[in-house]
Amino acid sequence: MNPLLEYLFSIEFFFILFILVLLKTSIIFVPQNMAYVIERFGRFQSSREAGLNFIVPFIDKVAAKRSLKEQAVDVPEQSAITRDNISLRVDGVLYFRVLDPYKATYGVDDYIFAVTQLAQTTMRSELGKMELDKTFEERDLLNTNIVRSINEASGPWGIQVMRYEIKDIVPPMSVMEAMEAQMKAERVKRAQILESEGDRQAAINRAEGEKQSVVLAAEADKSEQILRAEGEAQAILAVAKAQAEALRMVGEQANTEDGQKAIQLELATKAIEAKKAIAKESSIVLLPDQASDAANVVAQAMTIINKMGGKNA
Repeated sequence: MNPLLEYLFSIEFFFILFILVLLKTSIIFVPQNMAYVIERFGRFQSSREAGLNFIVPFIDKVAAKRSLKEQAVDVPEQSAITRDNISLRVDGVLYFRVLDPYKATYGVDDYIFAVTQLAQTTMRSELGKMELDKTFEERDLLNTNIVRSINEASGPWGIQVMRYEIKDIVPPMSVMEAMEAQMKAERVKRAQILESEGDRQAAINRAEGEKQSVVLAAEADKSEQILRAEGEAQAILAVAKAQAEALRMVGEQANTEDGQKAIQLELATKAIEAKKAIAKESSIVLLPDQASDAANVVAQAMTIINKMGGKNA
């Protein structure tokens, strides 16, 4: 017989083969972020995490392989009714991860299906508590409430929901048309308000401008009157000073001999001119005694002047 065939059918070969099979079935390598659920005789034995692990061959077996990474599951579109009886079509995305491989394996048959159904029912329940306008305005609050409700119910499954995001909310066509008309009316209203505010501000600006113009004109007129009055006062003072200076000079000259003669001559001249004027106006002229002589008139005037000069002295 061929020596190779003899070796293949020898006891040593079967023993080595048996050892290799035992090693192959007793050593398992668990990838990172994975957990293997090990059963012994059909009962849970342990959970093995990433790395090199040993099991009892032919007795222990890997019952389930659970991923510990965060998973994203698409929540199918569904119908929901709001608090004000509006039917909506809503879909979303659910993010979760397995915290306990034992509970995820033995606590529920299919934890992905279970958490998806729970997300749908919770979303319908939360939308039923809100009015239509709030569903658009408070998406973050709606997502937070859904996550909290799912986590309260999925605790026995070893699942933790990280977040829930609503992808789209589709109201009926009639509601969308009404909302569009409302939005259009709101935009027209805001435009009219802004236009009226602009007109109001323009009117205020015009009134303020006219007010400032009147105030400035009044202040200019006031300044002009003050300057005119100051100019007139200064002119009056200048005239008064000139007259006072002239009178002073006349008085000084009147105290001299030449000044006395000049005054006599001036008085005599004015007396003669006055008589001429009277004679022109009337055909009859009455002259008092000793008053027709110009020398007498001058003498009388000089007597008055001398008396006034003596009082001043």
